Amino acid sequence: MNVFDFAIAFTWEYDFDFVDAIEDNLQRSNLITFRITDYNIKEVTEEVKNKKLFFRTYLDRASDVDDDYLELAKILTRRKVKIFNPYDKVHHAIDKASMHLEFITAGLNVPFSIIIPPHKHNNDLIISVEDLAVLGRPFIIKPCNTTGGGIGVVTGAETLKEVLNERSNFDADKYILQQKIYPKYLDGKRAWFRCFWAFGKPIPCWWDDQTHIYETITDEEFNNYNLKKLNVITRKIAKLSSLDFFSTEIAITNENKFIVIDYVNDQCDMRFKSKHADGIPDDVIIEIIQQLKKTVIKEVRQK
Repeated sequence: MNVFDFAIAFTWEYDFDFVDAIEDNLQRSNLITFRITDYNIKEVTEEVKNKKLFFRTYLDRASDVDDDYLELAKILTRRKVKIFNPYDKVHHAIDKASMHLEFITAGLNVPFSIIIPPHKHNNDLIISVEDLAVLGRPFIIKPCNTTGGGIGVVTGAETLKEVLNERSNFDADKYILQQKIYPKYLDGKRAWFRCFWAFGKPIPCWWDDQTHIYETITDEEFNNYNLKKLNVITRKIAKLSSLDFFSTEIAITNENKFIVIDYVNDQCDMRFKSKHADGIPDDVIIEIIQQLKKTVIKEVRQK
């Protein structure tokens, strides 16, 4: 049997730089890596099934968008491989309706929201104009489970008619209607952040929700703007979700309230800022990879 310390499955063309950086970093620590793509997924699945191939750890960036990767995911789960992120935990964590309630129970600030049932299960929506008025205008419409890359999200909704129209687009999904949050400004920057939970470590970044541009938070900014709470909140979300790697969005209002906007994104866009204007700062991606490496090394030593 051929045994590899770490394997990564991916289908997105823009993941190649991320995968190259992971393999380079891990291999420099004498870890043996393996990549799985559309070119070898069927062969790999057969070899793993027949116990000719084994992975000690596995990062899956494919099975959520391509069913060809599902059988491999099931086999590795049965064989107790350390998978980032565990599939049963992902299913729960990405449900915005469930996490909304858990966040409130845990004492996290979230936008005022209304959760509505799937169109498929309940054609008649019992919601009034008065209910919507509490949200304010404009408000946000989001499917609870179908929002990868912002799919299905309406950020400037004004009417009940828009809610009725939108909920039929993903008719098997619950929807969440959310109050629109306006952040304060910190020396000209919108106080909006994307915070990564990277294998045991919170890594916050500036992230402009309007331009989608990232910036690294300097140590001076972190201290001057009292941003420690970003790390505290991200750790709390990690504990609630039990995921190894995800991102969340947090905004600070004029009242200095830290509000969690987009709860848990388990598949992060890992394009480098040096190659894409709206990519993640290179140093942040490298820090995430370093955290991944520490986790892989720990897993390998335990087996």
